[in-house]
Amino acid sequence: MTDTDPKSRPARSALASRPVHTPPRVLVAEDDEAMRNIVVETLRKDGYAVSEASDGGRLLVTFVREFMHAPRVALIDLLVSDIRMPVCSGLEILEQLRAAKWPVPVILMTAFGDDNIRARARLLGALVFDKPFNMHDLRVAAAGLLRRLP
Repeated sequence: MTDTDPKSRPARSALASRPVHTPPRVLVAEDDEAMRNIVVETLRKDGYAVSEASDGGRLLVTFVREFMHAPRVALIDLLVSDIRMPVCSGLEILEQLRAAKWPVPVILMTAFGDDNIRARARLLGALVFDKPFNMHDLRVAAAGLLRRLP
């Protein structure tokens, strides 16, 4: 592979390739509709372009579509996901993202987390929020993760 081969370039955030005035894209995956709505509205109020997935299967489909669209450029700047969802868990998605060398920042939410799950998530670079949590803390964490992107 040469430097001009797109496959030889490292994965990067869409923030590096979008115009400055375009808001960061956040994907929220949560099977509890009320919780998903609260998280989505909170992040939208901060100016993010937020899309939604209602379960792990829809989350997986979203990432497959994004990867097929632009395999080496992440079009999602932040993933906020429940850990326990139908079809596949947020932690399983995180593991696959990291296996594919996709560096998208991740915040995982859980009402049923144990120390082992939290440790695995943190080892993979995710922040973990135990439900219920303060939305202000989520906003601060999202802003901090998005500031770190190139």
